[in-house]
Amino acid sequence: MQRVKTRDRNQGMARQTDSKWSARVTETSNALDLEEGVFTWKDPRKIAESLRRSAERSKRRKASPYRSALSMLVFYINRAGRKLDPAQKRILEQAKQELKSLYDKG
Repeated sequence: MQRVKTRDRNQGMARQTDSKWSARVTETSNALDLEEGVFTWKDPRKIAESLRRSAERSKRRKASPYRSALSMLVFYINRAGRKLDPAQKRILEQAKQELKSLYDKG
């Protein structure tokens, strides 16, 4: 893993951080066990239901099932950034709304 020196704002000293921390989180996070390719699916409802199942089954999550599922979805969207196909981003944004309705959050 590549290490990059960055400046610590509070200390004024250089420190090393992982330049690929989000890739490591995606690969090694044990908060939720996601279904293969869940973020590539075309049905927002199925994505939301899968995230809900994963969050409710997990015994390792720190937040509520809703927060864990939503956090994983938002993390994926943010991590993909500009490389995320606009059509797929719309589907994932719709999946957020589906999660809210599944958990009666709005």
